[in-house]
Amino acid sequence: MGVGAENTEAISKLSAGDGGNQQETGLVKPRAEPDLEVGMEAEVTETRREDRGTWARRVEFVLASIGYAVGLGNVWRFPYLCYRSGGGAFLIPYLIMLFLCGIPLLFMEFAIGQYTRLGPVHTLAKICPLLKGVGLATVVISFILCTYYNVLMTWALYYLFNSFGATLPWQSCNNTWNIMSNCSTGFPGNTTHLRSASQQFFDYKLLEITEGIEQTGEMRWELFGLLLLAWIIVYLCIFKGIKSTGKVVYFTATFPYVVLFALLINNVQLPGARDGILYFLMPNWGKLLEVQVWVNAAAQIFNSIGIGFGSMISMASYNKFNNNILRDTLVVALANSATSIFAGFVIFSAIGYMAHVHNLPVNDIATDGPGLVFVVYPEIFSTLPVPQLWAPLFFLMLLCLGLDSQFAMVEVAVTCIMDGVGSKLLEVFKHKELVVLAVCAVGFLLGIPHITQGGIYVFQLMDHYTAVVSLMFLAFFEVLAICWIFGVRRLSSMVEKMLGKPPNVFFRACWMVLSPMLVLCILISSIIQYTPARYGKMYIYPAWAEVVGWFISLLSIVWIPLGAIHELSTSKGKLLHRLKASLIPCVELRDANGRLEDSSLQRPESVPLKGSLKKPGLES
Repeated sequence: MGVGAENTEAISKLSAGDGGNQQETGLVKPRAEPDLEVGMEAEVTETRREDRGTWARRVEFVLASIGYAVGLGNVWRFPYLCYRSGGGAFLIPYLIMLFLCGIPLLFMEFAIGQYTRLGPVHTLAKICPLLKGVGLATVVISFILCTYYNVLMTWALYYLFNSFGATLPWQSCNNTWNIMSNCSTGFPGNTTHLRSASQQFFDYKLLEITEGIEQTGEMRWELFGLLLLAWIIVYLCIFKGIKSTGKVVYFTATFPYVVLFALLINNVQLPGARDGILYFLMPNWGKLLEVQVWVNAAAQIFNSIGIGFGSMISMASYNKFNNNILRDTLVVALANSATSIFAGFVIFSAIGYMAHVHNLPVNDIATDGPGLVFVVYPEIFSTLPVPQLWAPLFFLMLLCLGLDSQFAMVEVAVTCIMDGVGSKLLEVFKHKELVVLAVCAVGFLLGIPHITQGGIYVFQLMDHYTAVVSLMFLAFFEVLAICWIFGVRRLSSMVEKMLGKPPNVFFRACWMVLSPMLVLCILISSIIQYTPARYGKMYIYPAWAEVVGWFISLLSIVWIPLGAIHELSTSKGKLLHRLKASLIPCVELRDANGRLEDSSLQRPESVPLKGSLKKPGLES
């Protein structure tokens, strides 16, 4: 996978503190006679890394990062999670987790990506060789996620193209796909057997849903074509790398805010909107005593910002060395959380209006997951003036929200491939654009099972075991590798080289104690309170599907132990010395301008000496 190949590059140890106090950290900068061949190899490696390109403007990096962080989860997941977990009281654990985990760990990922100018695979391999598999695991989980995340874009395109008729197709029960005996033109509430017209459109027209995952059914050819179109859009936006992505995000990252503001202005004028907003924010202080509420707050921060997916490391690797990542961290993290809260007002003002129209409690209409944006909101549009205006704008907004996140996840895979075996691939494909095309083609093929008639069950299963089960494992081992093994002093030295001053005591305290301990607590709580995947409130997956789900989860997690085994098995000497050696970082020392301080130095090979292993900073 190209992870171990980095040991042949020209590298030296990154010391703690000011970058030059090796005695304090126990690291000794290796001495070597100048070697022309080694120096030339290092020079070529560094030149190739610089040729990766950089963002044309800082605002492009910020918009791309905000676009990745602000996704569909801000629109459907956060509002529902907030009202279910204590309303306004939920904002307290949410903001605490934002400042103790979200901002510090985003700053950490930006720092290592910008300093090393490498993707997550090679960055983690340099920072902690023993846990180099964490980097590859983040790439795998991001790629798995992008294979089914584009299915959401497919559904958004389907609704978008069905929004331009004289009447919206989910507006009535007089359609061929409706089951007249239990169809309702409004929300029937939770106490009846009826189903809304918009729910039947989603189930019977869009999905043509089967009874369970055991019944795959036929291919939905309309969705097949739209999935292909979605991947073509993604490819056209990223095939030139950050040169094309940086231009696209000017629209995709800003347009959703225009639509959200327009919807809020419209919604707050509707009858019942006030009741919906109050329901969204009504504090239930007793919920703060429940551990699950705090776990939900932390999990939302990790999923929304994208910590542990490798995308932020990858995007930061295209920054200029002296870019002010602290400023960018604050902008991205705060913009993401503000958008979540703002979207809550938009969504629940509309839900309050629907509750008023149908004379139902708000909690009979509020729902979680895709049902909120593909069932509830389409029904809302059918009652608004000029629905043919609001519906296309809303689904175009969803498309933009999803595309920004999709760009970053695909870019992680492309960056990993180009950093690892890019030169060999270019000998075959000749152009990087063809490599990107191959990645998109594989993603498209892996997404096909989700667009069969039973595809929604596959979608839900993969989402549960990828975005819920795997993520917290990866986040914990990433924090373990960077904060505790690589160390806060080395990380602070990186930041000082790039920004001219070390991080303040708040960030150092979070990196050293608060963030790792919180991540560990979340991981333990997630294991203790694990619940199997299910679709809706009624469908329970069979045992064999649960096994498949765990296999999907292990596809990313397994690289962590495999990477450790590979590192230990390729070293020489006694096991204890190999273990100690694998904890030594091999990050280049850079000056304040980002240039290597000594490009002729190379990490020495492991040489056993009297039964022990000699490596820099490790006495026999």
